[in-house]
Amino acid sequence: MKKRTLVTTIMSKDVITLNHSDDLLIAEKLFKTNNIRHIPVVNGKEIIGMLSYTDLLRISFVDAVDDTDTDVETIVYNMFTVEQVMAKNLIKISQYATIKEVAELLGKKEFHALPVVENNELVGIVTTTDLINYLVEQF
Repeated sequence: MKKRTLVTTIMSKDVITLNHSDDLLIAEKLFKTNNIRHIPVVNGKEIIGMLSYTDLLRISFVDAVDDTDTDVETIVYNMFTVEQVMAKNLIKISQYATIKEVAELLGKKEFHALPVVENNELVGIVTTTDLINYLVEQF
């Protein structure tokens, strides 16, 4: 295993994003359609937050209702904006960060995705799943 392998080796480059003015119904559709768990929130090209599927689950009554009943979720989602629900104090990493640095951050913190930036512009996203898949390939 190379010690200086860059995060760009394992990050997703075709990142699905939300605009800060999008609503939570759009977010839910993106999560489900693309089978993803984290979506960076942008204002123009600048990343301003991260929304996780877990964030949506926290504010909805998913466990209390049937999967086919979207009325409750729609009402709850209309009560909040993406900006109110997203994580705002992001730790961002440079595209020149190493996979080891990513692993150290993800191992110490309580989040599972890191936006990868160049000049505060989003260029990718790396998740714990990306890291695990990379480690499995090494063995």
